[in-house]
This record gives sequence, C-alpha cells and structure tokens, in this order.
Amino acid sequence: MTGTRDDFLSIARSAAGLLRAPAVVEAWRGPSALPELSVGGLAGHLAYQVLVVREVLANPVPSEPTIPLLEHYARSAWVGADLDSEINVRIREGAERLAADGPAALAEETDAAIGELATALASGTDRPVRMPFWGPWSLSLDDLLVTRMMELAVHSDDLAVSVDIPTPDLPPAAVHAVVDLLSRLAVRHHGPTAVLRAFSRAERAPASITVF
Repeated sequence: MTGTRDDFLSIARSAAGLLRAPAVVEAWRGPSALPELSVGGLAGHLAYQVLVVREVLANPVPSEPTIPLLEHYARSAWVGADLDSEINVRIREGAERLAADGPAALAEETDAAIGELATALASGTDRPVRMPFWGPWSLSLDDLLVTRMMELAVHSDDLAVSVDIPTPDLPPAAVHAVVDLLSRLAVRHHGPTAVLRAFSRAERAPASITVF
C-alpha cells in the first residue's frame, strides 16, 4: 500500500471518530459553521469523502482521460461557485440526505466503508477513477485520495468549530499532503511571490492566500 493510501485511511478514521463525538450527535439538527448546512449535513459531507471512494472503486475503470491533480481543480465547477449555484445546492442536498438516518447510522456506514477500503486499497493498483459529476475526465486513484484528504481535513475543522470542540489532531503525514496541495493551489491562484511573502514576511504578506 502506498503512503498516500495509508494517510487517507488514517485521516478517514479520525473523521469517523469525530462523527461519534457527543457534541456532534447532540447538535445534529442545528446549524453548522457553513451557510445553509446543518451539523448533520456537514457530518454527511464529511462522511461522503470516505463513502465516495468505495463507490468509485466499485465502478468500471473509466474511459475518460486521466488529468493531473491541479488541472482537476482548474476544471471543477464548484471552485469559486456561488453559494446558491447548482453544484453547491446539489452538494448540500446530498449531504443532508446522507445525514437523514441520524448520526449512529452514518457513523456505522462510514466505519464499514473504511473497513472495506483498508482491504481494497491494499490490494489495488493506481487505476483511473472518476466521480460522475466532475465532467469528462478522470484522476489516478492516489490523486483522488489526496483530494479526499483535503476535504476530510478542512471539513473536520468545520465540524469541530460548528459544535465548539477542539479540532482533532490529524495524522501528520496526511496534513503534509493536504498542505502541499493547498500550497500548490495557492501559488496557482495568487502567484509565487504572494505565497512566499505569506509564509515568510509578515510586513509584506497579502491579506489572503486562500484558494476556495
């Protein structure tokens, strides 16, 4: 198993533990830190980052061309889309549907998916995969896992903030992969000088180097 796959499973297990946090369970139907998304819906979106990997691995190998990781974000419709855009509404509705059966059911389904993926990822090759709503392209499996690690890291923080508990300490190797991805996206969005200054020169740092 590659390091990327081990890192994905580690951060997925961390997220699964967060789904069972008493504060998350108690606030399930309340508003989250993200606009127009309940705590349960945010938990559903977090869990989806694991469940979708099981889903895409169950599908046939796609025929669409496999593109580089950063090109994937350049093409993705949700990047920079308005809150009420079709893609973001669809994401929120899907997340709320996943949460509809309650926290215990979602946590159990996530745990089951992680167990299956631990076997599938250990034995599988780095085949192309795709999510149907992306558009006409694929990613390598390992690149897909990097995208899911980013989502798991960011939304673990969102969920913890939503219920006023500490953000979990995420596995260091997974954090390194996520920060590497976000740094490369920041360079593409803001240019290398802005990112260098943000990291090293407080007196010349830009106001923001966020990428989403």
